[in-house]
Amino acid sequence: MYKGILVAICTVIFSIGSTHGQIVFGKTKQSTDDGLSINYSNPRVYEIADIQVEGVEFLDNNALISLAGLRVGDKVKIPGNSISEAIDKLWKQGIIGNVEIVANKIEGDKIWLTIKLTERPRLTNFEFKGINKSQISELKDKIELVRGKVLTDVVIKNTKLAVKRYLEGKGYLNSEVNILQSKDTIRSNSVNILIDIEKNQKVRVKNITFIGDTVFANARLRGKLKNTGETPKIKLPKDLLEKTVMMLNPVNLWHFMTHREKKSFADLRDYLGEHANVNVFKSAKYIETDYTEDKQTLISFYNSKGYRDAEILSDSIYSIDKRHLNIDIYVEPGQKYYFRNIVWTGNFIYDSEKLDKVLGIEKGDVYDLDLVNKKLNFNPAGEDISSLYMDDGYLFFRVNPVEIGTYQDSIDVEMRMYEGPQATINEVTISGNDKTNDHVIRRELRTLPGQKFNRSELIRTQRELSQLGYFDPEQVNPVPKPNPADETVDIEWQLVERPNDQIELSGGWGGNFGFIGTLGLSFNNFSVKNIPHFDKWRPLPMGDGQKFSVRLQANGVRYQSYSVSFNEPWLGGRRPNNFGISFNHSVQRNVNFRNRNDVYSKLQLSGATISLGRRVRWPDDFFQVSNSISMQKYNVQGQSYEQFYKISGDAYSFTFNNTIARNSVDQPMYPRYGSSLSMSASFTPPYSLFNDREYDTDSQDNFKFLEYHKWNLDFRYYLKLAGDLVLAPRAHFGFLGSYTDKVGVGPFERFTLGGSGLTGQNFVLGTDIIGLRGYNDRSLNGDDPNAEYQGGTAFTKFVMELRYPVSLNPSATIYGLVFFEGGNNWSDIARFNPYNLYRSVGAGVRIFMPAFGLLGLDWGYGLDALPGSNEVSGPQFHFSIGQQIR
Repeated sequence: MYKGILVAICTVIFSIGSTHGQIVFGKTKQSTDDGLSINYSNPRVYEIADIQVEGVEFLDNNALISLAGLRVGDKVKIPGNSISEAIDKLWKQGIIGNVEIVANKIEGDKIWLTIKLTERPRLTNFEFKGINKSQISELKDKIELVRGKVLTDVVIKNTKLAVKRYLEGKGYLNSEVNILQSKDTIRSNSVNILIDIEKNQKVRVKNITFIGDTVFANARLRGKLKNTGETPKIKLPKDLLEKTVMMLNPVNLWHFMTHREKKSFADLRDYLGEHANVNVFKSAKYIETDYTEDKQTLISFYNSKGYRDAEILSDSIYSIDKRHLNIDIYVEPGQKYYFRNIVWTGNFIYDSEKLDKVLGIEKGDVYDLDLVNKKLNFNPAGEDISSLYMDDGYLFFRVNPVEIGTYQDSIDVEMRMYEGPQATINEVTISGNDKTNDHVIRRELRTLPGQKFNRSELIRTQRELSQLGYFDPEQVNPVPKPNPADETVDIEWQLVERPNDQIELSGGWGGNFGFIGTLGLSFNNFSVKNIPHFDKWRPLPMGDGQKFSVRLQANGVRYQSYSVSFNEPWLGGRRPNNFGISFNHSVQRNVNFRNRNDVYSKLQLSGATISLGRRVRWPDDFFQVSNSISMQKYNVQGQSYEQFYKISGDAYSFTFNNTIARNSVDQPMYPRYGSSLSMSASFTPPYSLFNDREYDTDSQDNFKFLEYHKWNLDFRYYLKLAGDLVLAPRAHFGFLGSYTDKVGVGPFERFTLGGSGLTGQNFVLGTDIIGLRGYNDRSLNGDDPNAEYQGGTAFTKFVMELRYPVSLNPSATIYGLVFFEGGNNWSDIARFNPYNLYRSVGAGVRIFMPAFGLLGLDWGYGLDALPGSNEVSGPQFHFSIGQQIR
């Protein structure tokens, strides 16, 4: 408003000596108080003799004069456009509140001017009202308010729009935002603002109706809107409830997952959406950006079913009350098309028959151009044309599918190809490895200078570097830099180091042992050779990929445990031969509470293990084979332990272990795809087969030299469902056996189930502890209460987890999970029954912090009653440290 008035009127005040006269430019001749007059119909040209600026506190005078476009010596016509244009230029900067140009003096044809202005206030502080702290934190990142900056009308308007958009993104479509200014009483020309927000109730989508489509059911189309759903209307039919209850058996869930050619997660989701009228993993909030994206997804669905001409004619979004709205979508599917002839041109390396086989699309298949592009360029589910060429060095390969003819409901497609020359890798560079030495990275590379470019090996190298644990797996980035002129390619590996050394300082309640303190240190990128070179410490000797760990647990006299281990993943530096060595010593005592030096009984365990593993290339190069030899010495003293273990004095265990494992998991911290399979067998020498000794069942000398064979099978699978939502099923089996019935299975190395599976907090030596959430620690010790020893000789466990990340930041990786699991423990393999399981459901969170490792907290609800109880186990909280094996 001010701008229009000033530009239209252009007030100029003339002052001569002590007499002041004001001349207002208009269309008629006006006079001043001192008798001066100006003829508006006869403008006069003046030369600017001087320019001054008044009213400025923060702005620069010379800068303002320059912005006005006026200079000393310029000739201006008064009345004329020069003054109005100068005012207009200053106003456009948005930092001026009021402006006028005043003539202080006129002598002949010269004029002295003063620019009088008022600066806009500056922002001192801003606050929010009506929203919580987390929303305030998010909004501060979205608005552009900066303390000390000029508060313009544009800034206020943009702030209001940003707040409105943020609230609309949260579903508050009817929110009200007011920005209130108050003068700062301390700082001159400064203001504080209050952003007053009235969120009102969220607006949700009540009904989504599709009009014009007679091909697909409304429920199925609603299921294709990934982000926009209806307000849930829970109407589960009885048969679905029965099927859901039936699925709560983990064996049936496992069968469901291992027969994915018959069923898929999408099938289950669509079934729930269509038959149960339930929204799965979908919000009923209306968010415009998500809805726009969903409309494109809907069209893509039609296209994938052959309706390439499908379009959304229009849509109608209308409120039905303050909390709900309806969406009507008018759809025209069009005609359904099919593939007819697919013709390849420009191919010389591979013939058309080979390319047709890889493409996997036959005449008569439903027309889906997106599927064609996926199978041409990158198909995560299998082979594609691009990988066929790029894995053979043809980096410059291109293919373009072109529709060349439409015949009724069929389409001919021509694949126009440019194969190009093979590309040779020229240079491989590495950046971002501030701590890890280059040779640790280069020994994992499968893309080396002089080799032909290979896309599969590039992806595999990315996985191998992610698995190391030294770098942020989300930022392991290979950057190929093609050089078509000389038919080469340079590859830069961009890495971001992550802290991976860990310190464990914790305490817990160890049952009868009382409070147990734990101190552990793990250096996961250690360097032995740099120990004497203090100039290479950062701040410790590191960078060679070795691992060194020490751990101490104690509560004084009653329980103590010490362990130290070292691991070299590339023994000798030439091949990935993994060498490890570890030592452990533990002791637990029953003592007199009044006099801790009075020991009733004691169990002591000391041992050492040496291992050597290597990668193998058959059946594929994801396999590893490792062997280890360990010696454990048990010392049992005191009546209570001697009766429990039926051993007095020393007992020895010499064990050979062989493990065959396959690991194709993409990354260790939050895997999204791949699997892990481990089969291990441990054997002691079969002493009883080579001596003529008669074993007495009551003799305490039967297990002076332990003999057993132990088998474990662990399987994990990761399936990315949508985005970062991951389904993670796993299964575990174990069996402990003896070579002969005259000895049987001894008291050591038996299985016990229940709780978190956190060995360090159960404090039972010589026992294999398996977690089972929803039940007390070690509550399942075999199914035969009359068994000679506690603990089972066979166990099974099935787990189904659904995971979603909260943060994938390398400094704090956090993800939540829901789980359903079941397991059991049998005293004898003859009693094994995989359908007789103790089941539980629950939820949890995992937090990985480099300094402390992986921490877990779970709430589980046991669905079954433990042996000897008539009530279900019910709710349990479980805390875990580290990556649990089983």
